[in-house]
Amino acid sequence: MIQRHIENAINQAMSDTPVVLLNGARQTGKTTLAQALADRTGAQYFTLDDAATLGLVAGDPNGFIRNLKSPVVIDEIQKAQELFPAIKLAVDRDRQPGRFLLTGSANILTLPRLSESLAGRMEIIPLFPLSAGELAGHAERFVPLLFEGTLGQSRLRYDKADLTATLVCGGYPEALQRSSNARRSAWFASYISTLLQRDVRDLAQVDGLHALPNLLKLLAARGSGLLNMSDVGRDAGLPHSTLTRYLALLETVFLVHRLPAWSHNLGQRLVKAPKVHLIDSGLACHLLGADAVRLKEDRPLLGRLLESYVVAELRKQISWAAPGMGLYHYRTATGSEVDVVLEDRSGAICGVEVKASATVGPSDFAALKALQEQLPKKFRTGVVLYSGDRVVPFGDRLWLMPVHALWTC
Repeated sequence: MIQRHIENAINQAMSDTPVVLLNGARQTGKTTLAQALADRTGAQYFTLDDAATLGLVAGDPNGFIRNLKSPVVIDEIQKAQELFPAIKLAVDRDRQPGRFLLTGSANILTLPRLSESLAGRMEIIPLFPLSAGELAGHAERFVPLLFEGTLGQSRLRYDKADLTATLVCGGYPEALQRSSNARRSAWFASYISTLLQRDVRDLAQVDGLHALPNLLKLLAARGSGLLNMSDVGRDAGLPHSTLTRYLALLETVFLVHRLPAWSHNLGQRLVKAPKVHLIDSGLACHLLGADAVRLKEDRPLLGRLLESYVVAELRKQISWAAPGMGLYHYRTATGSEVDVVLEDRSGAICGVEVKASATVGPSDFAALKALQEQLPKKFRTGVVLYSGDRVVPFGDRLWLMPVHALWTC
């Protein structure tokens, strides 16, 4: 079993919180991790993927919860939403920490009433596909070093991985075990079909479910670009109301996420266009029919997928290294753009630019310098990640670093 960096955060949450929810896409390793924690703690383990268990729960959710002895692990909790009020009653009677560890393959914050049922009683911890550091057996320190201002002085471990192969493989454990591109593609096809046909149907009555796979492909093609709902709706042949609902469903099952715009004005962050990214580069490559050979030949496509990959890796690192940190993109009216802006709770910010090229010049730092000049007191570090292998200073608190610095520092 690959060591998951989020495990420490789960243990800490269970030490002082009655209910902990491990939330993330299917096939990211939630069940494996939950079973390992159950074995270690002696907790009772139930999965609602089992039809018999699900039937018992549906028949008498209060009786099911009332007869359990803590601690308890319940896998795929979104399949029995009626359990949340029952768990609430049990926790209100006994608020002992670590009573329930739940896992879910749907974002319960977007599901009706569920986010309110356990408010103040539950901590939600995200689990993403495997990070590059987890695959390498190394705990990444990129985000903390970025804010400490010491990233440029860190010593990078040697990494010989082919960047294009890394993007094509992605981070889903099952896909990584496939021995060839064809077998990995077959897994992704089955994964998407199962997710859209089963989980989305469980969550909502969707008319015209056949439109969702096409919409997912359109979003993959627009990965790392600004989300223009009018353009997407026109190309997908969907009215705005339907597109909004379908996009929310794709986000609910963790296939797609939006990267909001950063602005001085907190209100403007809500109205400026977000960028759209798929959760996993391997999934995006599958939807686009892109293998490593094509990525090496199609530099614009490589650049877009690499940007999405970096965003995904930063989201993973933030989940265990800096929960609550904000992740944004920055774009001015004149077109100056920083691919990723990280903002901590104190308001300090760092910027990350992503370049697929092995050659980078001063112009590639222009947007980071503009952001630094605009916020001299809040700006900590700016980094341009590129496909080369050298670490080069580019002025005050600005660095050129290899992409693999994300997981080798």
